[in-house]
Amino acid sequence: MTQTAVTHAADRLARVMDIAGSPSCVGIDPVYDKLPAAVRDGAGSETDAIERFCFGVLEAVVGVAGVVKPQSACFERYGSAGYAVLERTVSRARELGLVVILDAKRGDIGSSAEHYAAGAAGMGADWITVSPYMGPSTIEPFLDVGLGVFALCRTSNPDSDALQTLNSGGSTVAEHIASMIANMGMSRRGACGLSDIGAVVGATKSADDGAGLRARMPDQIMLVPGVGAQGGTPEEVRPLARGGAASPGTWGVVVNASRSVLYPKAQPGQAWQGAVRAAAEAFAHSLRVIGA
Repeated sequence: MTQTAVTHAADRLARVMDIAGSPSCVGIDPVYDKLPAAVRDGAGSETDAIERFCFGVLEAVVGVAGVVKPQSACFERYGSAGYAVLERTVSRARELGLVVILDAKRGDIGSSAEHYAAGAAGMGADWITVSPYMGPSTIEPFLDVGLGVFALCRTSNPDSDALQTLNSGGSTVAEHIASMIANMGMSRRGACGLSDIGAVVGATKSADDGAGLRARMPDQIMLVPGVGAQGGTPEEVRPLARGGAASPGTWGVVVNASRSVLYPKAQPGQAWQGAVRAAAEAFAHSLRVIGA
């Protein structure tokens, strides 16, 4: 069965994670100044180098990770040329059988969200990140075109506490968002038992926060940033996993690493793609503790 033959977004995601044997996701956050010299040398432009790098990363992680997350901002800064590279990167990822989470953090009223949704679906993304601040109508258009949605809930940046931990009616803002996500996703479960509307929950927040949010969102997939360069650990992801789940695809977490996988220090004589693959393998291996 091909990836495109699996129509429900959560089922596609669960399937590729089970095939890879890991819930690992590689963030595609290209920064020109950080690219290997072998990639930059001979490139006609910064966008040419970025495209070469992104394609090389995708080819390096196939078979190790089933999911990639291009950061739209890294491409959009270059205008139309950068957006074209993003489109080709998404297309190449899909050709390689990878599930694509477009990290765009959209969040506008329904009529505007419809345009964002059409663009992301037309590009070939499987999932997209959104801000739920303006309510369900900012999320529904993405679901309507068949995308899975990760809504920002408890994010990994330190100053997120300024808003997300505020208490209203006995629950924090993050907890209210979690309840909204769970309610929206109640009738949207796939065959794997998981919904196509999930939440972004950072690994760098407390275990109590994570366990509480999982209790509110039992059937949601959580996109978990913060492991690696931001200081989070696989052990801190364990409270986010669904109890009793039998495989990585049904643990209910997608754990992202970007800088630690994209820009590893190569061993003497090792090509940059080999270093990326080794870093991706080490990251995937480290996540086995989640299901232990």
